[in-house]
Formats: sequence, structure tokens, C-alpha cells
Amino acid sequence: MRELKATIIDEGGFGRTITRLAHEIVEKNKGPESLAIVGIKTRGEFLAKRIAKKIEEVEDIMLPIGSLDITLYRDDLIGKLDQPEFKGTDILFDITDKNVILIDDVLFTGRTIRAALDELIELGRPETIQLAVLVDRGHRQLPIKADYVGKNVPTSPGESIRVHMKEVDGEDAVLLMYPEKPEEAR
Repeated sequence: MRELKATIIDEGGFGRTITRLAHEIVEKNKGPESLAIVGIKTRGEFLAKRIAKKIEEVEDIMLPIGSLDITLYRDDLIGKLDQPEFKGTDILFDITDKNVILIDDVLFTGRTIRAALDELIELGRPETIQLAVLVDRGHRQLPIKADYVGKNVPTSPGESIRVHMKEVDGEDAVLLMYPEKPEEAR
């Protein structure tokens, strides 16, 4: 089991980060009228709901909110023996001509976002797709950059970021974990 190296964002910081991201999204889009919020399952979905709720509170508007399950669009499942668990995409609105805000918890190699973009494009033709992430940890393998970042956290390739959310983990926190010890990787 990996050991905790540092708490990057605590519960109070988590709430402030969500508030800041919501305000940046509204400001860049000159209001919320054309927005649609889509989170990548699992934690991106809960982040999307929180950011949408914050925008709705401030702007007094209801936003279309959906979630993507990118399992069938991933390029890293080829040749895996285990059957991936498909949780289903839930977008019950037309994304055509919307400014879609795609939300995920951690941006790392960019492969998750590439899969999400592939799926979104199959659902319609949005005006824009903008990316919001809670943490950008670097190490891109694809040319993908977030439009909105809660926190940039430079990491070594062996370290990991764990996002804990009340809806899933019982607490709100972003943790930096030490690399696995060689005997644990076996």
C-alpha cells in the first residue's frame, strides 16, 4: 500500500477550489446560458454536479448536467483479461451548439480525456468543449491541456494523486502518495 506523502488540498481548500472553478467557467463563457456540464465517471461526475450547483446558486439558472462512462472508448483495455465494468453514459440533452464543460478529477497522460472527446463527438457537435480538472499532475502522452485547473501538482512518474470525495470516500481531500515500494509492486 502506498504511503501518504502530502495532503495537497484539504476539505476547506476543496470547497474553495470548486467555487473558483465555477466562477472562472462563467466568466470565460460570458455567463452560463450556453453551458452544459459533463463529468467523467466516477469522481468527475461528482465534481461536475458540485460545480454546476455552485454556478446555479450564483447565476440563478438550471444547467444541463450529464455524465460519461468512457469504458468502451479507452485505448488501454485492449488485451486485458478482465471484463471492464460499464456504468453507462447519462446525457439526456442535445449538446449541439452548447459550450460543453468536460470535468474530471485528475489530468495525467490525457488518454482519459481523449476517450471522453471521442464519445462526446459521437453525441453531437458542440460549439466548444472546454476541460476543467481538479488536479493537473503533468506527464502528458497526448497533446491535451485543461482550460480550468484547480491545482497544478508536479509529480514524479511513480507518485500518484488520490482524490477523495465525500460521495465516494466519505471525505474531501487531494492526496499525493509516495511511489510503490518494489516489494509492493509484485
